Amino acid sequence: MSASFASALGAARDAAAAQHYPQGALYVVATPIGNLADMTLRALHVLQLADIIACEDTRHTHALLRAYGIDKAGGSLIALHQHNEAQAAQQVVGQLRQGLRVAYVSDAGTPGVSDPGARLVDAVHQAGLRSIPLPGASSVTTALSVAGSVAPATEVQGFVFQGFLPARAGERSAAIQQLANEPRCVVLLEAPHRIQELATALAVLGGRRVTLARELTKQFEEVSSHPASELSAWLAGSPQRVRGEFVVLLHPADAQKNEEGGDSERVLRLLLDELPTKTAVKLAAEITGAARNALYEAALRMKNG
Repeated sequence: MSASFASALGAARDAAAAQHYPQGALYVVATPIGNLADMTLRALHVLQLADIIACEDTRHTHALLRAYGIDKAGGSLIALHQHNEAQAAQQVVGQLRQGLRVAYVSDAGTPGVSDPGARLVDAVHQAGLRSIPLPGASSVTTALSVAGSVAPATEVQGFVFQGFLPARAGERSAAIQQLANEPRCVVLLEAPHRIQELATALAVLGGRRVTLARELTKQFEEVSSHPASELSAWLAGSPQRVRGEFVVLLHPADAQKNEEGGDSERVLRLLLDELPTKTAVKLAAEITGAARNALYEAALRMKNG
């Protein structure tokens, strides 16, 4: 056990033990996304109480439990990840029917959002059994809370969780085109080895504000906002900026800017560098919502200039 958490288990017992924890139930437990101090007291108590802990990576979860001083026999941890979720879910259902308490944790954050867990919970529901959520850390809501994303007053409020975009360049570009006119904030996730590729693809959004949040809750946490067209240059400014897992937030498009032609013409100019005029105009209209005729006239002016 880490000395820093020597009193945590006692505090968890004092705070949470008086509550009711039914047998034969699945406990969906959020775990820290980086900072170990972000584990809730109720989560610590349930992980001690659970007969079985299903997890993405048993080695990772063993290390997490050891940090808090929770001792579980090797047989009490079972692997449940994206490659075996359907089969392992049936194993968990069988354990629940025996009256066991089963906790499920992903490697980090809240299960079932982008990590495995949704199929498990669905299988439990289909079996007529109970799932109990234990809320906690989530990279999605953590990034949103410090992004300052505000939709124009005339637009739909809220956000859309998109997760990881396709790895192939063509499919990724098509996905970005579909998201370009989304009036709400769009939440993306990306790995460090692909963040530069994503930034390059997002450049077609021109001046649209994008927030990059990396290494959330960790020592080198960084949250930085830039126009989409400047992301690649900012990432290239330091090797440190492409390290860690990323949450990428596409802020709502500013409708007034598009009407004035600022953003739409920046997008058009970027597309004209790579595509024929008609194709560039068509895509710019789809991305920005600007009138195609106006964009075509702007494209001719740019070509002549």
